Amino acid sequence: MDSTRPAAYVRPVPTPFVKMHGAGNDFVIFDARTADVPLDPATVRRLADRHRGIGCDQLFRLEPSSRADLFLRIWNPDGRESGACGNGTRCVAVLTGARTIETLAGVLEVVGGEAHMVAMGVPRLAWEEVPLAYAMDTSDMPVAWGELARPVALSMGNPHAVFFVTDTAGVPLETLGPQIEGDPLFPERVNVEVVEVLGRARLRVRVWERGAGLTLACGSGACAAFVAARRKGLIGPSARVEMPGGVLEVAERSDGQILMGGPVDLVFRGEIAL
Repeated sequence: MDSTRPAAYVRPVPTPFVKMHGAGNDFVIFDARTADVPLDPATVRRLADRHRGIGCDQLFRLEPSSRADLFLRIWNPDGRESGACGNGTRCVAVLTGARTIETLAGVLEVVGGEAHMVAMGVPRLAWEEVPLAYAMDTSDMPVAWGELARPVALSMGNPHAVFFVTDTAGVPLETLGPQIEGDPLFPERVNVEVVEVLGRARLRVRVWERGAGLTLACGSGACAAFVAARRKGLIGPSARVEMPGGVLEVAERSDGQILMGGPVDLVFRGEIAL
């Protein structure tokens, strides 16, 4: 064989994907239920990059499940896996028609209706369930980062620290968010919410998402803000949660499950060589 002859070019096989969003919280979805879609942290980071890839807040791979209609594997843009994603779960439910969706945080129930509601589970409130690095009252934590102080901590399948403020727009979340996310108090890092209470059924929320940064919306963040406000007696059993990308509806069901719904849109379908 002539070693100087160039090797034959092998055209990469394109892999289909779907881009969707819920209130501006956007996702890239690959379906691996019938054929493998190889993804690793480096590939996830490349695909999630908004300048050199497709761009998204989270990247999903749909997989077979023995406990539900499908398993939803979730990666943040930094290449790390996440346990839950509320808006993403709603998008996947609309895309596939699934009624039960398994995640690393457990099996989530799709309630349905015009708001594409999902039952996000019962919030976990104990310090070791968030988790925190050591025992602390999670309803009024005696800690502060700059102007953000005394948060409420909880888990909605992923960890959250919720701060109540008088003006969400005035909080330098792009600076304080990463400081709080990476603080050793949170061994699995943490999502950060700043919340204004606008009434007994209305919240305004901005979110710094763990591994993603500032996002237009966050379903589990909306639920965390609602649960924190309920724990402090600031709101009733349901609320509109206003986020930069749109409005989500959150309510507490009689069994303690937190329901969350809102808009869902398919942005486009495409193919990419992995």
